[in-house]
Amino acid sequence: MKPTPRRVGLVGLGTMGGLMARALVEAGHEVVGHDPVAACRARLRRAGGRPLASNAEVARAAEVLVTSLPSTAALHAVVAEWQQAGPAPARQLVIETSTLPLADKLAAAAALRRQGRRMVDAPISGTATPAPQQTWIMYLGGTQAACREAAALARAFTLDAPRVGPLGAGMKLKLAANHLVAIYNVAYAEMVTLCRRMGLDPAVALKHMGPSPYIGTGAMRLRVPFMIERRYEPATMKIALWQKDMQVIGEMARAVHCPTPLLDACAPIYTAAMALGLGEADTAATAEVLARMTGDPGTPG
Repeated sequence: MKPTPRRVGLVGLGTMGGLMARALVEAGHEVVGHDPVAACRARLRRAGGRPLASNAEVARAAEVLVTSLPSTAALHAVVAEWQQAGPAPARQLVIETSTLPLADKLAAAAALRRQGRRMVDAPISGTATPAPQQTWIMYLGGTQAACREAAALARAFTLDAPRVGPLGAGMKLKLAANHLVAIYNVAYAEMVTLCRRMGLDPAVALKHMGPSPYIGTGAMRLRVPFMIERRYEPATMKIALWQKDMQVIGEMARAVHCPTPLLDACAPIYTAAMALGLGEADTAATAEVLARMTGDPGTPG
């Protein structure tokens, strides 16, 4: 059944926000949005949405708000701007999709509640892909009613959007997922490097491991082809942005006194990739760090 069209406001029209905006337009929703980057606003216009001059204008124009922001500072700035925008539409829903520290998300939810807005914690497990509705999973944390409303809208750009618990549960699950991905990326880079050192084409490993129900994963099938070709752009997740996610995971682990020896061992590999000038490259570029450690200078694309 086709969903009832909504007036949706997007705040943050970068890689993930831009994909959400396009999918929402294609699903028949009226989409307005704002981003400080002119190219992102232009992309929204080309997709059929309507860019507005400020986040406050977006809040006044939309029934539902979706945020996709790069930092805690950006989230708090948007919430403060909305406070100055005047009274919120009745029980306006905010779907907050960013990967940020849990305490900051909860603080934003409390501030939004004082404004008369409801927030759903809704981080996305997935990477930049032309068809997010085939792969993205949105982890919803909040009241049952708010999560139902968010899930109905998210059908436009997710494979699934389950409620995983109360406010904050979505972020906790996203951190657990990203913890695994951080380790997987380096593990696959190590496997590819081992194959090369043994004189085995890593494409053979991917052919036989990728589909395996025992060791094959979506992360393997996504990232190992980058490693085989040694071409890391366009990035599905940039190393520079991933550094922020790694920090958030580490802070949470320390706060709950959880040992993370594998994550701790992986972190220097990402830092080394930054030092090699690969900050804008896909996280699969961890393979280049290991290649350099073997003395292979490589020619990464």
